[in-house]
Amino acid sequence: MSENRVDLTVIGGGPCGLFAAFYAGMRGMSVRIVDSLTELGGQLTALYPEKYVFDMPGFPKVLAKDLARDFGDQGTQFGAELALGETATELHKDDQGYVLRTTSGRELPTKTVIIAAGAGAFSPTRLGVDREDEFQGKGLFYGVRDRSQFSDKHLMIVGGGDSAFDWALNLLPIAGAITLVHRRDVFRAHEDSVKQVRDSRVHLRLWYAVKELHGETRLTSVTIENTQTKERDRVDVDAVIVNVGFKSSLGPIKAWGLDIDKTQIVVNRRFETKLPGVFAVGDVCTYEGKLKLIATGVGEATTAVCYAKTYIDPEARLFPGHSSDLDLSEEARTGSH
Repeated sequence: MSENRVDLTVIGGGPCGLFAAFYAGMRGMSVRIVDSLTELGGQLTALYPEKYVFDMPGFPKVLAKDLARDFGDQGTQFGAELALGETATELHKDDQGYVLRTTSGRELPTKTVIIAAGAGAFSPTRLGVDREDEFQGKGLFYGVRDRSQFSDKHLMIVGGGDSAFDWALNLLPIAGAITLVHRRDVFRAHEDSVKQVRDSRVHLRLWYAVKELHGETRLTSVTIENTQTKERDRVDVDAVIVNVGFKSSLGPIKAWGLDIDKTQIVVNRRFETKLPGVFAVGDVCTYEGKLKLIATGVGEATTAVCYAKTYIDPEARLFPGHSSDLDLSEEARTGSH
């Protein structure tokens, strides 16, 4: 049985993809969201649901899982069709647009496409030490799904970027003790986060790297080595949280005939790729002056949707007006009274 053709297929159910689906709904477009994950929210739900996000307009701070929930509610309110747990593998041009094939063999016809795949397929960068697989989930973690499991625990957080410092601050109120280990004294975190950690009870072990993991059925201690002097120290811990980055890949998208710069899709100021009717927004795209923020990504999504609308209907207005000028009530959308 053939699938219905939609006006727009959004590849990626993270914040930028969900906002694209929402704005397309405002433009009267039918939408399908395709995502390899089984729930909406992208990295907000998959990697750090219990972490606070501080740089969203209108929110002094908001838990990632709550932000993901609200993005999901907003993005699906116009009836977007969901194809979750489906990885996009092939994209073929036809006389009405494109057909997207997924890993399960589904063929999804569409008039236009917005790729909002974030970092693409991602996996955490590992420590690269013995017994790492053995202790994964048994004292060794690459993210935090549930803060409560670390209550009153002695934690070691490994890393020098925003995630490491954010988790140190986020877990500080509940953890028994926190040691932050980083292989040098230069950080990739926001200056204010670094200052807060330095002024807190977090114990910084700079110029150190994890070399050995110890324990029987669970991780109980870690050997760290000074990267300059090679001096070693064994530290008792209840859990280690590794935040040393992620390895990402565009996966099958790399074979779609797009211009690729490293792991990002090159777009123009309209967020068009080299394929007509195919756009890319958010972390997956690149252009001069690119900033990888949700706040900028939703603006990219809005622009891409408007150009997708005019691609389908050249008579349509590029800018539909401000949402405050529109009647988005249930009655107006359904025609009911």
